[in-house]
Amino acid sequence: MAKSSRENGPRAPAAGGSLSGTRESLAQGPDTATADELSSLGSDSEANGFAERRIDKFGFIVGSQGAEGALEEVPLEVLRQRESKWLDMLNNWDKWMAKKHKKIRLRCQKGIPPSLRGRAWQYLSGGKVKLQQNPGKFDELDMSPGDPKWLDVIERDLHRQFPFHEMFVSRGGHGQQDLFRVLKAYTLYRPEEGYCQAQAPIAAVLLMHMPAEPSGVWYKSVRSTCLATKRETEEAIQLDGEILFSLLQKVSPVAHKHLSRQQIDPLLYMTEWFMCAFARTLPWSSVLRVWDMFFCEGVKIIFRVGLVLLKHALGSPEKLRACQGQYETIEQLRSLSPKITQEAFLVQEVIELPVTERQIEREHLIQLRRWQETRGELECRSPPRMHGAKAILDAEPGPRPALQPSPSIRLPPDAVLLSSKAKPHKQAQKEQKRTKTSGQLDKSPGHNQATVVTASGDACPPQDVPPKDPVSQDPVPQDSAPQNLASHHSQESLTSQESEDTYL
Repeated sequence: MAKSSRENGPRAPAAGGSLSGTRESLAQGPDTATADELSSLGSDSEANGFAERRIDKFGFIVGSQGAEGALEEVPLEVLRQRESKWLDMLNNWDKWMAKKHKKIRLRCQKGIPPSLRGRAWQYLSGGKVKLQQNPGKFDELDMSPGDPKWLDVIERDLHRQFPFHEMFVSRGGHGQQDLFRVLKAYTLYRPEEGYCQAQAPIAAVLLMHMPAEPSGVWYKSVRSTCLATKRETEEAIQLDGEILFSLLQKVSPVAHKHLSRQQIDPLLYMTEWFMCAFARTLPWSSVLRVWDMFFCEGVKIIFRVGLVLLKHALGSPEKLRACQGQYETIEQLRSLSPKITQEAFLVQEVIELPVTERQIEREHLIQLRRWQETRGELECRSPPRMHGAKAILDAEPGPRPALQPSPSIRLPPDAVLLSSKAKPHKQAQKEQKRTKTSGQLDKSPGHNQATVVTASGDACPPQDVPPKDPVSQDPVPQDSAPQNLASHHSQESLTSQESEDTYL
Protein backbone atom coordinates (compact mmCIF):
# COMPACT_ATOMS: atom_id res chain seq x y z
CA MET A 1 0.00 0.00 0.00
CA ALA A 2 1.31 3.39 -0.90
CA LYS A 3 1.80 5.68 2.05
CA SER A 4 2.68 9.31 2.22
CA SER A 5 6.31 10.27 2.48
CA ARG A 6 5.34 13.38 4.45
CA GLU A 7 4.04 12.29 7.80
CA ASN A 8 3.79 15.69 9.44
CA GLY A 9 1.58 18.50 8.20
CA PRO A 10 0.66 21.85 9.68
CA ARG A 11 -2.22 21.75 12.11
CA ALA A 12 -2.23 17.97 11.97
CA PRO A 13 -3.34 16.30 15.18
CA ALA A 14 -0.48 14.99 17.22
CA ALA A 15 -0.32 11.51 18.68
CA GLY A 16 -1.18 12.80 22.09
CA GLY A 17 -3.49 15.55 20.85
CA SER A 18 -7.18 16.05 21.02
CA LEU A 19 -8.22 12.97 19.08
CA SER A 20 -10.58 10.79 21.04
CA GLY A 21 -12.50 7.64 20.36
CA THR A 22 -9.97 5.69 18.28
CA ARG A 23 -9.44 2.93 20.81
CA GLU A 24 -13.09 3.03 21.84
CA SER A 25 -14.18 2.53 18.22
CA LEU A 26 -11.86 -0.43 17.87
CA ALA A 27 -12.92 -2.09 21.10
CA GLN A 28 -15.79 -4.55 20.81
CA GLY A 29 -16.77 -4.39 24.45
CA PRO A 30 -15.50 -4.11 28.01
CA ASP A 31 -13.14 -7.03 27.51
CA THR A 32 -9.95 -6.66 29.55
CA ALA A 33 -7.86 -8.65 27.10
CA THR A 34 -9.06 -6.57 24.18
CA ALA A 35 -8.27 -3.35 26.00
CA ASP A 36 -4.76 -4.60 26.76
CA GLU A 37 -4.17 -5.49 23.13
CA LEU A 38 -5.37 -2.08 21.97
CA SER A 39 -2.93 -0.35 24.30
CA SER A 40 -0.17 -0.98 21.74
CA LEU A 41 -2.00 1.00 19.04
CA GLY A 42 -1.72 4.46 20.55
CA SER A 43 0.97 5.99 18.34
CA ASP A 44 3.28 5.36 15.40
CA SER A 45 6.19 4.71 17.75
CA GLU A 46 4.32 1.66 18.99
CA ALA A 47 3.34 0.39 15.55
CA ASN A 48 5.21 -2.86 16.20
CA GLY A 49 2.10 -3.99 18.00
CA PHE A 50 0.89 -5.12 14.57
CA ALA A 51 3.39 -7.96 14.69
CA GLU A 52 1.04 -9.86 16.97
CA ARG A 53 -1.97 -9.58 14.64
CA ARG A 54 -2.35 -10.56 11.02
CA ILE A 55 -2.98 -8.04 8.25
CA ASP A 56 -4.65 -9.02 5.00
CA LYS A 57 -3.33 -7.97 1.59
CA PHE A 58 -5.45 -4.80 1.64
CA GLY A 59 -4.07 -3.63 4.99
CA PHE A 60 -7.03 -4.55 7.21
CA ILE A 61 -6.68 -6.46 10.47
CA VAL A 62 -7.76 -10.04 9.85
CA GLY A 63 -11.04 -10.75 11.58
CA SER A 64 -12.20 -7.13 11.50
CA GLN A 65 -15.19 -5.79 9.60
CA GLY A 66 -13.06 -4.60 6.68
CA ALA A 67 -11.19 -7.87 6.24
CA GLU A 68 -12.55 -10.56 3.95
CA GLY A 69 -12.56 -14.32 3.65
CA ALA A 70 -12.29 -15.95 0.23
CA LEU A 71 -10.89 -13.69 -2.48
CA GLU A 72 -10.59 -14.03 -6.22
CA GLU A 73 -6.89 -14.68 -6.75
CA VAL A 74 -5.28 -13.82 -10.09
CA PRO A 75 -2.50 -16.24 -11.14
CA LEU A 76 0.93 -14.70 -10.69
CA GLU A 77 1.87 -15.15 -14.35
CA VAL A 78 -1.31 -13.39 -15.49
CA LEU A 79 -0.74 -10.60 -12.96
CA ARG A 80 2.80 -9.99 -14.26
CA GLN A 81 1.53 -9.84 -17.85
CA ARG A 82 -1.12 -7.32 -16.84
CA GLU A 83 1.48 -5.21 -15.03
CA SER A 84 3.64 -5.16 -18.16
CA LYS A 85 0.72 -4.03 -20.31
CA TRP A 86 -0.34 -1.34 -17.83
CA LEU A 87 3.22 -0.02 -17.59
CA ASP A 88 3.29 0.31 -21.35
CA MET A 89 -0.05 2.14 -21.33
CA LEU A 90 0.91 4.53 -18.55
CA ASN A 91 4.21 5.41 -20.22
CA ASN A 92 2.36 6.22 -23.46
CA TRP A 93 -0.90 7.42 -21.94
CA ASP A 94 -1.91 10.13 -24.41
CA LYS A 95 -1.48 7.80 -27.40
CA TRP A 96 -3.52 5.05 -25.78
CA MET A 97 -6.32 7.44 -24.78
CA ALA A 98 -6.47 8.86 -28.30
CA LYS A 99 -6.42 5.60 -30.25
CA LYS A 100 -7.16 2.67 -27.92
CA HIS A 101 -9.57 3.89 -25.28
CA LYS A 102 -11.72 0.76 -25.65
CA LYS A 103 -8.70 -1.35 -24.74
CA ILE A 104 -8.16 0.74 -21.60
CA ARG A 105 -11.81 0.23 -20.66
CA LEU A 106 -11.51 -3.53 -21.14
CA ARG A 107 -8.42 -3.70 -18.93
CA CYS A 108 -10.08 -1.60 -16.23
CA GLN A 109 -12.99 -4.04 -16.22
CA LYS A 110 -10.55 -6.90 -15.65
CA GLY A 111 -9.01 -5.01 -12.72
CA ILE A 112 -5.97 -2.76 -12.45
CA PRO A 113 -2.91 -4.51 -10.98
CA PRO A 114 -2.56 -3.55 -7.29
CA SER A 115 1.01 -2.33 -7.76
CA LEU A 116 -0.13 0.25 -10.34
CA ARG A 117 -3.64 1.07 -9.13
CA GLY A 118 -2.78 4.40 -7.51
CA ARG A 119 -0.88 5.66 -10.54
CA ALA A 120 -3.60 4.46 -12.94
CA TRP A 121 -6.32 6.20 -10.93
CA GLN A 122 -4.42 9.49 -11.20
CA TYR A 123 -4.22 9.19 -14.99
CA LEU A 124 -7.83 8.04 -15.45
CA SER A 125 -9.35 10.78 -13.29
CA GLY A 126 -7.32 13.62 -14.77
CA GLY A 127 -5.55 14.18 -11.46
CA LYS A 128 -2.15 13.69 -13.10
CA VAL A 129 -2.88 16.55 -15.52
CA LYS A 130 -4.07 18.79 -12.69
CA LEU A 131 -0.93 17.99 -10.73
CA GLN A 132 1.28 19.10 -13.62
CA GLN A 133 -0.83 22.18 -14.31
CA ASN A 134 -0.79 23.33 -10.67
CA PRO A 135 2.65 22.52 -9.23
CA GLY A 136 2.97 23.44 -5.59
CA LYS A 137 -0.76 24.21 -5.18
CA PHE A 138 -1.32 21.51 -2.58
CA ASP A 139 1.74 22.59 -0.60
CA GLU A 140 0.43 26.14 -0.63
CA LEU A 141 -2.94 25.05 0.76
CA ASP A 142 -1.23 22.68 3.19
CA MET A 143 0.80 25.50 4.71
CA SER A 144 -2.19 27.82 5.02
CA PRO A 145 -4.21 27.98 8.24
CA GLY A 146 -7.67 26.52 7.84
CA ASP A 147 -11.04 27.65 9.08
CA PRO A 148 -11.31 26.53 12.74
CA LYS A 149 -14.97 25.70 12.17
CA TRP A 150 -14.06 22.99 9.65
CA LEU A 151 -10.85 21.87 11.34
CA ASP A 152 -12.68 20.86 14.52
CA VAL A 153 -15.30 18.87 12.59
CA ILE A 154 -12.64 17.13 10.47
CA GLU A 155 -10.62 16.24 13.55
CA ARG A 156 -13.63 14.63 15.21
CA ASP A 157 -14.27 12.49 12.11
CA LEU A 158 -10.76 11.12 11.60
CA HIS A 159 -11.07 8.10 13.88
CA ARG A 160 -14.25 6.95 12.10
CA GLN A 161 -12.52 6.34 8.78
CA PHE A 162 -11.58 2.66 8.39
CA PRO A 163 -10.41 2.23 12.01
CA PHE A 164 -9.36 -1.38 11.33
CA HIS A 165 -6.96 -0.44 8.53
CA GLU A 166 -3.26 -0.31 9.39
CA MET A 167 -2.95 3.28 8.10
CA PHE A 168 -5.71 4.71 10.30
CA VAL A 169 -5.71 2.48 13.38
CA SER A 170 -3.23 4.65 15.32
CA ARG A 171 -4.61 7.80 16.89
CA GLY A 172 -2.73 10.73 15.42
CA GLY A 173 -0.70 8.39 13.20
CA HIS A 174 0.59 9.30 9.75
CA GLY A 175 -2.59 8.05 8.06
CA GLN A 176 -4.87 10.29 10.12
CA GLN A 177 -2.46 13.21 9.74
CA ASP A 178 -2.44 12.96 5.94
CA LEU A 179 -6.23 12.55 5.89
CA PHE A 180 -6.50 15.74 7.93
CA ARG A 181 -4.22 17.57 5.47
CA VAL A 182 -6.19 16.49 2.38
CA LEU A 183 -9.57 17.41 3.86
CA LYS A 184 -8.31 20.72 5.19
CA ALA A 185 -6.81 21.58 1.80
CA TYR A 186 -10.16 20.98 0.11
CA THR A 187 -11.98 23.32 2.50
CA LEU A 188 -9.46 26.01 1.54
CA TYR A 189 -9.75 25.19 -2.17
CA ARG A 190 -13.57 25.32 -2.06
CA PRO A 191 -14.44 27.47 0.99
CA GLU A 192 -18.05 27.85 -0.18
CA GLU A 193 -18.51 24.07 0.17
CA GLY A 194 -16.49 23.39 3.28
CA TYR A 195 -16.57 19.85 4.67
CA CYS A 196 -19.11 17.04 5.00
CA GLN A 197 -18.71 13.54 6.40
CA ALA A 198 -18.98 11.83 3.00
CA GLN A 199 -15.71 13.43 1.90
CA ALA A 200 -13.57 11.58 4.44
CA PRO A 201 -14.06 7.97 3.19
CA ILE A 202 -13.24 9.00 -0.39
CA ALA A 203 -10.05 10.74 0.68
CA ALA A 204 -9.08 7.84 2.95
CA VAL A 205 -9.31 5.32 0.09
CA LEU A 206 -7.05 7.53 -2.01
CA LEU A 207 -4.46 7.75 0.74
CA MET A 208 -4.29 3.96 0.84
CA HIS A 209 -2.96 4.08 -2.74
CA MET A 210 -1.01 7.34 -3.13
CA PRO A 211 0.70 10.09 -1.10
CA ALA A 212 -1.11 13.14 0.24
CA GLU A 213 -0.33 15.61 -2.56
CA PRO A 214 -1.68 13.57 -5.50
CA SER A 215 -4.55 12.43 -3.26
CA GLY A 216 -5.53 16.05 -2.64
CA VAL A 217 -5.29 17.03 -6.31
CA TRP A 218 -7.10 13.85 -7.40
CA TYR A 219 -9.85 14.44 -4.85
CA LYS A 220 -10.50 17.95 -6.19
CA SER A 221 -10.60 16.64 -9.75
CA VAL A 222 -13.07 13.84 -9.02
CA ARG A 223 -15.32 15.98 -6.83
CA SER A 224 -15.58 18.60 -9.57
CA THR A 225 -16.19 16.20 -12.46
CA CYS A 226 -17.88 13.02 -11.18
CA LEU A 227 -19.36 13.24 -7.68
CA ALA A 228 -21.73 15.68 -6.03
CA THR A 229 -20.13 18.34 -3.85
CA LYS A 230 -21.36 19.43 -0.42
CA ARG A 231 -22.85 22.64 -1.75
CA GLU A 232 -25.14 20.67 -4.05
CA THR A 233 -25.35 17.46 -2.02
CA GLU A 234 -28.97 17.54 -0.87
CA GLU A 235 -30.49 18.43 -4.22
CA ALA A 236 -28.06 16.34 -6.28
CA ILE A 237 -28.56 13.20 -4.20
CA GLN A 238 -32.35 13.56 -4.31
CA LEU A 239 -32.18 13.99 -8.08
CA ASP A 240 -29.86 10.99 -8.45
CA GLY A 241 -32.25 8.98 -6.27
CA GLU A 242 -35.13 9.74 -8.62
CA ILE A 243 -32.98 8.81 -11.62
CA LEU A 244 -31.96 5.53 -9.99
CA PHE A 245 -35.55 4.68 -9.06
CA SER A 246 -36.80 5.40 -12.58
CA LEU A 247 -34.07 3.26 -14.17
CA LEU A 248 -34.96 0.45 -11.73
CA GLN A 249 -38.39 0.16 -13.34
CA LYS A 250 -36.70 -0.98 -16.56
CA VAL A 251 -34.05 -3.16 -14.87
CA SER A 252 -36.22 -4.89 -12.25
CA PRO A 253 -39.97 -4.18 -12.30
CA VAL A 254 -40.48 -6.47 -9.28
CA ALA A 255 -38.08 -4.49 -7.07
CA HIS A 256 -39.49 -1.18 -8.36
CA LYS A 257 -43.06 -2.24 -7.58
CA HIS A 258 -42.14 -3.39 -4.06
CA LEU A 259 -40.34 -0.14 -3.18
CA SER A 260 -43.24 1.89 -4.59
CA ARG A 261 -45.78 -0.09 -2.56
CA GLN A 262 -43.74 0.37 0.62
CA GLN A 263 -43.30 4.10 -0.17
CA ILE A 264 -39.59 3.94 0.60
CA ASP A 265 -37.72 7.10 -0.41
CA PRO A 266 -34.53 6.34 -2.40
CA LEU A 267 -32.59 8.56 0.00
CA LEU A 268 -33.02 5.93 2.71
CA TYR A 269 -30.88 3.35 0.93
CA MET A 270 -28.80 5.07 -1.78
CA THR A 271 -27.36 8.14 -0.04
CA GLU A 272 -24.34 6.35 1.43
CA TRP A 273 -23.91 4.32 -1.77
CA PHE A 274 -23.53 7.38 -3.97
CA MET A 275 -21.86 9.80 -1.55
CA CYS A 276 -19.11 7.30 -0.62
CA ALA A 277 -18.95 5.47 -3.97
CA PHE A 278 -19.79 2.18 -2.16
CA ALA A 279 -16.60 2.39 -0.05
CA ARG A 280 -18.66 1.64 3.08
CA THR A 281 -21.01 -0.87 1.48
CA LEU A 282 -19.10 -3.54 -0.46
CA PRO A 283 -16.29 -5.96 0.44
CA TRP A 284 -12.95 -4.32 -0.18
CA SER A 285 -11.98 -6.32 -3.25
CA SER A 286 -15.32 -5.36 -4.82
CA VAL A 287 -14.81 -1.69 -3.86
CA LEU A 288 -11.49 -1.57 -5.72
CA ARG A 289 -12.91 -3.22 -8.83
CA VAL A 290 -15.88 -0.84 -8.86
CA TRP A 291 -13.56 2.15 -8.51
CA ASP A 292 -11.35 0.86 -11.36
CA MET A 293 -14.36 0.93 -13.67
CA PHE A 294 -15.77 4.15 -12.20
CA PHE A 295 -12.64 6.14 -12.99
CA CYS A 296 -12.60 4.85 -16.55
CA GLU A 297 -16.31 4.94 -17.44
CA GLY A 298 -17.73 7.56 -15.11
CA VAL A 299 -20.82 7.89 -12.95
CA LYS A 300 -22.82 5.31 -14.93
CA ILE A 301 -20.88 2.64 -12.99
CA ILE A 302 -22.25 4.01 -9.70
CA PHE A 303 -25.79 3.79 -11.08
CA ARG A 304 -25.18 0.30 -12.45
CA VAL A 305 -23.88 -1.00 -9.13
CA GLY A 306 -26.88 0.42 -7.30
CA LEU A 307 -29.27 -1.13 -9.80
CA VAL A 308 -27.56 -4.53 -9.56
CA LEU A 309 -27.80 -4.49 -5.76
CA LEU A 310 -31.49 -3.57 -5.82
CA LYS A 311 -32.27 -6.11 -8.52
CA HIS A 312 -30.69 -9.06 -6.72
CA ALA A 313 -31.78 -8.03 -3.20
CA LEU A 314 -35.46 -7.38 -4.02
CA GLY A 315 -35.96 -8.68 -7.53
CA SER A 316 -37.69 -12.01 -6.86
CA PRO A 317 -40.84 -13.06 -4.96
CA GLU A 318 -38.80 -15.43 -2.79
CA LYS A 319 -36.64 -12.58 -1.47
CA LEU A 320 -39.63 -10.32 -0.92
CA ARG A 321 -41.27 -12.78 1.49
CA ALA A 322 -38.84 -11.58 4.17
CA CYS A 323 -39.58 -7.91 3.37
CA GLN A 324 -43.17 -7.38 4.47
CA GLY A 325 -42.65 -3.81 5.70
CA GLN A 326 -40.44 -0.76 5.36
CA TYR A 327 -38.15 -1.75 8.21
CA GLU A 328 -37.52 -5.25 6.86
CA THR A 329 -36.87 -3.89 3.37
CA ILE A 330 -34.34 -1.33 4.58
CA GLU A 331 -32.59 -3.99 6.67
CA GLN A 332 -32.42 -6.24 3.62
CA LEU A 333 -30.63 -3.49 1.69
CA ARG A 334 -28.29 -2.67 4.57
CA SER A 335 -27.22 -6.29 5.10
CA LEU A 336 -26.71 -7.43 1.53
CA SER A 337 -26.05 -11.09 0.80
CA PRO A 338 -22.34 -11.94 0.33
CA LYS A 339 -23.26 -13.64 -2.93
CA ILE A 340 -24.51 -10.34 -4.38
CA THR A 341 -21.46 -8.34 -3.30
CA GLN A 342 -18.88 -10.97 -4.23
CA GLU A 343 -16.27 -9.50 -6.56
CA ALA A 344 -16.57 -11.74 -9.63
CA PHE A 345 -20.39 -11.89 -9.56
CA LEU A 346 -20.90 -8.16 -8.99
CA VAL A 347 -18.39 -7.00 -11.62
CA GLN A 348 -19.84 -9.29 -14.29
CA GLU A 349 -23.38 -8.13 -13.53
CA VAL A 350 -22.32 -4.47 -13.70
CA ILE A 351 -20.55 -4.96 -17.04
CA GLU A 352 -23.55 -6.74 -18.58
CA LEU A 353 -26.24 -4.35 -17.29
CA PRO A 354 -27.55 -2.40 -20.33
CA VAL A 355 -27.58 1.11 -18.84
CA THR A 356 -25.72 3.73 -20.89
CA GLU A 357 -24.63 7.33 -20.40
CA ARG A 358 -27.31 8.44 -22.86
CA GLN A 359 -30.05 6.78 -20.82
CA ILE A 360 -28.79 8.38 -17.62
CA GLU A 361 -28.59 11.83 -19.20
CA ARG A 362 -32.07 11.46 -20.73
CA GLU A 363 -33.50 10.41 -17.37
CA HIS A 364 -31.64 13.29 -15.71
CA LEU A 365 -33.40 15.79 -17.98
CA ILE A 366 -36.78 14.18 -17.28
CA GLN A 367 -36.32 14.26 -13.50
CA LEU A 368 -34.94 17.78 -13.63
CA ARG A 369 -38.04 18.94 -15.50
CA ARG A 370 -40.30 17.26 -12.91
CA TRP A 371 -38.29 18.84 -10.11
CA GLN A 372 -38.78 22.30 -11.62
CA GLU A 373 -42.51 21.72 -12.06
CA THR A 374 -43.06 20.57 -8.47
CA ARG A 375 -40.34 22.31 -6.44
CA GLY A 376 -39.09 25.17 -8.56
CA GLU A 377 -35.59 25.88 -9.75
CA LEU A 378 -32.57 24.20 -8.18
CA GLU A 379 -30.72 26.38 -5.71
CA CYS A 380 -27.38 25.21 -7.10
CA ARG A 381 -26.87 24.43 -10.76
CA SER A 382 -23.71 22.35 -10.97
CA PRO A 383 -21.78 21.78 -14.20
CA PRO A 384 -22.48 18.50 -16.01
CA ARG A 385 -20.63 15.48 -14.71
CA MET A 386 -18.00 13.89 -16.94
CA HIS A 387 -18.71 10.36 -18.09
CA GLY A 388 -15.30 8.79 -17.64
CA ALA A 389 -11.65 9.33 -18.44
CA LYS A 390 -12.19 10.08 -22.12
CA ALA A 391 -14.67 12.88 -21.42
CA ILE A 392 -12.39 14.39 -18.78
CA LEU A 393 -9.44 14.39 -21.18
CA ASP A 394 -11.47 15.89 -24.03
CA ALA A 395 -12.71 18.66 -21.73
CA GLU A 396 -9.19 19.92 -21.03
CA PRO A 397 -9.02 23.47 -22.50
CA GLY A 398 -6.49 24.02 -25.27
CA PRO A 399 -3.28 22.13 -25.99
CA ARG A 400 -1.25 20.82 -23.10
CA PRO A 401 2.15 19.14 -22.83
CA ALA A 402 2.21 15.39 -22.99
CA LEU A 403 2.08 13.61 -19.65
CA GLN A 404 5.54 12.81 -18.38
CA PRO A 405 5.74 9.26 -17.06
CA SER A 406 6.66 8.84 -13.41
CA PRO A 407 7.42 5.13 -13.05
CA SER A 408 5.94 3.30 -10.10
CA ILE A 409 8.56 0.56 -10.49
CA ARG A 410 12.17 1.58 -11.05
CA LEU A 411 14.35 -0.92 -12.87
CA PRO A 412 18.15 -1.09 -13.09
CA PRO A 413 19.64 0.74 -16.11
CA ASP A 414 20.52 -2.53 -17.89
CA ALA A 415 17.13 -4.18 -17.26
CA VAL A 416 14.91 -4.96 -20.23
CA LEU A 417 11.10 -4.84 -19.91
CA LEU A 418 9.65 -7.75 -21.87
CA SER A 419 6.13 -7.91 -23.18
CA SER A 420 4.02 -11.03 -22.86
CA LYS A 421 4.78 -12.07 -26.46
CA ALA A 422 8.50 -11.30 -26.45
CA LYS A 423 11.06 -14.06 -27.03
CA PRO A 424 14.19 -12.80 -25.28
CA HIS A 425 16.44 -15.79 -25.91
CA LYS A 426 16.10 -15.90 -29.70
CA GLN A 427 16.22 -12.11 -29.99
CA ALA A 428 19.41 -11.92 -27.93
CA GLN A 429 21.02 -14.58 -30.13
CA LYS A 430 20.21 -12.56 -33.26
CA GLU A 431 21.72 -9.42 -31.76
CA GLN A 432 24.89 -11.28 -30.78
CA LYS A 433 25.29 -12.66 -34.32
CA ARG A 434 24.88 -9.20 -35.80
CA THR A 435 27.42 -7.79 -33.36
CA LYS A 436 29.99 -10.50 -34.20
CA THR A 437 29.48 -10.02 -37.93
CA SER A 438 29.97 -6.28 -37.69
CA GLY A 439 33.11 -6.79 -35.60
CA GLN A 440 34.62 -9.10 -38.22
CA LEU A 441 33.81 -6.67 -41.03
CA ASP A 442 35.42 -3.80 -39.13
CA LYS A 443 38.71 -5.73 -39.11
CA SER A 444 38.72 -6.26 -42.92
CA PRO A 445 40.83 -3.89 -45.11
CA GLY A 446 37.78 -2.55 -46.90
CA HIS A 447 36.40 -1.24 -43.64
CA ASN A 448 39.44 0.43 -42.17
CA GLN A 449 38.12 3.76 -43.40
CA ALA A 450 36.16 5.98 -41.05
CA THR A 451 32.43 5.49 -40.91
CA VAL A 452 29.90 8.30 -40.93
CA VAL A 453 27.47 8.63 -37.99
CA THR A 454 24.03 9.92 -38.88
CA ALA A 455 21.86 12.13 -36.71
CA SER A 456 19.91 9.14 -35.47
CA GLY A 457 23.06 7.47 -34.17
CA ASP A 458 23.28 4.76 -36.88
CA ALA A 459 26.67 4.10 -38.44
CA CYS A 460 26.97 3.89 -42.23
CA PRO A 461 29.94 3.55 -44.66
CA PRO A 462 31.39 6.58 -46.52
CA GLN A 463 29.72 7.57 -49.78
CA ASP A 464 32.72 6.64 -51.99
CA VAL A 465 33.03 3.07 -50.68
CA PRO A 466 30.16 0.77 -51.68
CA PRO A 467 29.23 -1.74 -49.01
CA LYS A 468 30.16 -5.34 -49.70
CA ASP A 469 27.63 -6.90 -47.38
CA PRO A 470 24.13 -5.67 -46.45
CA VAL A 471 24.84 -6.37 -42.78
CA SER A 472 27.70 -3.88 -42.74
CA GLN A 473 25.36 -1.03 -43.63
CA ASP A 474 24.00 -0.97 -40.10
CA PRO A 475 26.54 -2.24 -37.63
CA VAL A 476 25.25 -2.55 -34.10
CA PRO A 477 27.62 -1.64 -31.26
CA GLN A 478 27.84 -4.08 -28.39
CA ASP A 479 26.41 -1.70 -25.81
CA SER A 480 23.38 -0.69 -27.89
CA ALA A 481 21.87 -4.16 -28.23
CA PRO A 482 19.78 -3.98 -25.02
CA GLN A 483 18.41 -0.58 -26.07
CA ASN A 484 17.34 -1.85 -29.48
CA LEU A 485 15.82 -4.90 -27.85
CA ALA A 486 13.85 -2.78 -25.38
CA SER A 487 12.63 -0.56 -28.23
CA HIS A 488 11.51 -3.60 -30.17
CA HIS A 489 9.58 -4.99 -27.22
CA SER A 490 7.98 -1.62 -26.49
CA GLN A 491 6.62 -1.41 -30.03
CA GLU A 492 5.47 -4.99 -29.85
CA SER A 493 3.57 -4.40 -26.61
CA LEU A 494 1.80 -1.40 -28.14
CA THR A 495 0.29 -3.73 -30.72
CA SER A 496 -0.70 -6.49 -28.31
CA GLN A 497 -3.20 -8.91 -29.80
CA GLU A 498 -6.86 -8.71 -28.90
CA SER A 499 -7.23 -12.46 -28.41
CA GLU A 500 -4.60 -12.58 -25.71
CA ASP A 501 -6.15 -9.70 -23.75
CA THR A 502 -9.51 -11.44 -23.86
CA TYR A 503 -8.29 -14.32 -21.74
CA LEU A 504 -6.13 -12.35 -19.29
